[in-house]
Formats: sequence, structure tokens, C-alpha cells
Amino acid sequence: MNPTQDPPSSQPLGLLPPDGQGRFAGFRNLPRRSRGLSLRTLVILRWMAIAGQSATIFVATAYFHFDLPLWGCLAVIAASIAVNLNATARLQRSDVAMPDGALTAAHLGFDILQLSLLLALTGGLQNPFCLLLVAPVTVAAASLPGRQAAMMGLLVLLATVGLFFFSMPLPWQAGTELDLPVLYRFGIGLALITGVVFTSAYAWRVAADAEKLELALATTQDVLQREQRLAALGGLAAAAAHELGTPLATIQVVAKEMLRAAPDGPAAEDAGLILQQAERCRDILKRLSQQPEEGDEAFANVGLKALLEEVVEPHRGFDLAFTVAVRTASGEPAPRVRRLPEVIHGLSTLVENAADFANSKVRVQALVDAGFIEIEVVDDGPGFPADILPRLGEPYVTSRPQGKARRALAAQIAHSVSSAGPGRKAKGGKGGKVAPQPEAIAPSQGGMGLGFFIARTLLERTGGKVTVGLGDGGKGLPKGARVAIRWPRPALEVPA
Repeated sequence: MNPTQDPPSSQPLGLLPPDGQGRFAGFRNLPRRSRGLSLRTLVILRWMAIAGQSATIFVATAYFHFDLPLWGCLAVIAASIAVNLNATARLQRSDVAMPDGALTAAHLGFDILQLSLLLALTGGLQNPFCLLLVAPVTVAAASLPGRQAAMMGLLVLLATVGLFFFSMPLPWQAGTELDLPVLYRFGIGLALITGVVFTSAYAWRVAADAEKLELALATTQDVLQREQRLAALGGLAAAAAHELGTPLATIQVVAKEMLRAAPDGPAAEDAGLILQQAERCRDILKRLSQQPEEGDEAFANVGLKALLEEVVEPHRGFDLAFTVAVRTASGEPAPRVRRLPEVIHGLSTLVENAADFANSKVRVQALVDAGFIEIEVVDDGPGFPADILPRLGEPYVTSRPQGKARRALAAQIAHSVSSAGPGRKAKGGKGGKVAPQPEAIAPSQGGMGLGFFIARTLLERTGGKVTVGLGDGGKGLPKGARVAIRWPRPALEVPA
């Protein structure tokens, strides 16, 4: 049950089925981060930059009377305005409404060049506004692929070097001149490059984590929707049973009339068969028409041990010994609990992981005391490595290359035994015909690391608290893995 990083002891937490090559086809189709920004966002950001640059030049010349190369600065700002007007015109086209990585990179690159030229006219690295070169790279790191974001960072690096060597003097008040030492300008450039590297790396990491969490939550929502659709089938079945009741009653009436008109002969046999099957249909429709609120315990609530058996049953039949037990305080009867889809799916995922990595046995046990219900899943496998435990529960924590190998191997062995028969070889008799070989069942070649994340999300959604740790393996034996979920009794228990 371990999503570890070593192949022998790593547990897959995958969710999507593998494709023919053993890789997850669904993962390749997931939406990728770094699609860029929409053109509308880029236009708005540039208008804000133009407004800030214009206001700064106006204040510097009108109030502080700095001797700025006014016409050169206005020409640079005018170029930015022209580019933005062209981008605004392109907004009318539908093909540029969606985010585009290449377009975002081109616009951010222009913004870096435009700001660098404006800084070169107003003092270069002596201008305190050179700090603004960090902004385009940060935006690129949060919204562009790694290669394009690195290109933006390299562009800022080149711009910083250029500003160090080629820039006009820093404008200052009339009659005074501010001449900063070369070492100070070098320090400013070094601080600027350091800020670009650390800020962009931070933005990249935050965006990557946000993307992982977004994809994982989307997958969790898909799982919940599927479970809800399955639960809704009960209501649809009840509605269908209600609608089919009238035509079925008509069929029974007509069949009885046929039997009464011809008590002997083939027609009587057919009429009797119709009546028999119609009565069977009525029994089936009666069961389908029972809603959960009408007392259908199979859908509304079950005994605690029955719930555990339901979770474990799909995983029996392999080379593992499953133990299911319920312990209560003072020997009181086990409570009945709500049959929640989130609980069933979450526990099933945990049991599946335990079955994949257990050596010989898996224990599923419920402990009931006065205020809590705790369910624990324990296996005798390799257990959780120390480097994985702090990150358990995060999405995409997995590197299992041989997941579910036990189930695939067991299926192949069972198929071979059934084909050959007891005490015989797989070859045929006199004709020497060879029994058809079973198709290779390839175990999954890895996982997305969403299984434990989704299970934990679903179980905590119902009010449970998930904890993980080592099992109870003896000295010299594998410690195993233990996952426990603890609920307050009112969260699961059905009131008597």
C-alpha cells in the first residue's frame, strides 16, 4: 500500500487504465499548464504599464524638473501604444480569444525590450525603476512552458548586461548630478538578476503545485459524479418500474383470458408461460421500485461488517488472506452505518493498494468506541518509506513501475491451469494441437499518484480523519503499512 520511490516497495496510486504500451493514455490527454495568457489580459497589463510610465515621466518633468530625453521616452511609449492598439484590434478575431503560449511570449518579450530601452534613456541600472524588469519574467514563469520562460529570463539577463554598459546618465534636478560608483551599479545588476531568478522560480513552483492540485481535484470531482450517477440509477429504476407496471398488468389479464378460453393445447402452455414470466417481471419491478427512503437497506444503510465485506469482496480470490473484523466496546452490537459512495470508493482504493503490495495477508478492521468509529487497513508488505510519509496525501506522489502485478500474474496462472486441466500439459491429444495461449495481461506500468489523494479527499469529505503509519509486523518481518480512518460516530452511524 506504499506509493514509494523504489520499485520493489513502491505502491502505485494510479487511477486511469493503462494503454497498450503500459502507459497511461488518459494522463497524456490531461490539460497541461503553461498555455499562456489571453490576449485581453496582455492588453490590459500593457495599458497599465503605459499609464504608469506616462505618469512617471510627467511627474519627473513637471514637478521635479528632471532633464529627461523627453522625445525619446515618448517615442518608446508611443511604440508600446501602437502595439497595444494593434493587439486590441486583433481581439475582434475569435482565434486569439483563448490563451496562447507563443503569443504571450512574444508580447512579454516586447515588454522587456520596451522597458529596457526606456531605462537606457533614463539612467540604466541607476534608475530605481529597473526593478520592474522582474515583472515580465514572473508572469512568464507562472504562465508559460519552461523553455519560453527561460528565454524571457535570458532576455532580462542580456538587458541587464546592456544597461550596465550602455545607458544615458541618470536625470537629476537642474544644477546637480548624481554619479553612482561602478561597484554600486554592479551590485544593482547582480541584485536584479538574483531577484529575477528567485522570483521566477517561486512563481514556477507555485503554478506547478496549483496545476497539480487543480487536475487532481478535477479527477476527484469526476469520481464523485460517477458515484452519484450510479446512485441515481436506483431512482431511474424505480421510475421505470412504475411506468412498466400498467402494461405488465395488461399482459397478465390477456394471458389469463387466453388460458380461460383454451384450457388445453399449445395455446394454454404459451399462456401459462406468459403468466409465469409476467409474475417474475412483477417481482423484479417490485424490488426495483423500492427507494432508499422506503427502507431498502442495501442502498440506505448496512451493518458495519457488511460494509467492510462489500469493500473487500472484489479483491478476494488471489493469493492473499483477507481478515475482516469489527470490535466494539463492552461487546455491544456493531452499529449500522450509512452506505455512502465516498466511503465505499475510498476504502476500496485503500484495500486495493494493500492487496497489491501485501506479501500474504491484509487485515481490514473496524474499532467502535463511545464516540468514534475507526476503520484500519493493514498489510504485511514493505511499508511506507520515511521519505514518502511526509508527502502522502499530495497528488502525484508515486513512481510505481509494476503496479497490480499480483493480480495480472494470478489471472495468467488461473487461465493456464483452466486451459491445461489438472494433471495435463497444455498440449492436446493425438493431433498435438496446442491450447490457445492466454493473451498477456500486462500490469500497469506506473500511476498518476491520484489514488490515495482521491481516497483521502473522499473520506475526509464525509468527516473522517486519515492517518498513515507502519503496520504491526514482527521482528525480522516487513513492517507493513497501516492506513486508519476515524469518524465521529454521528458522521457514519444510523440512529437507532
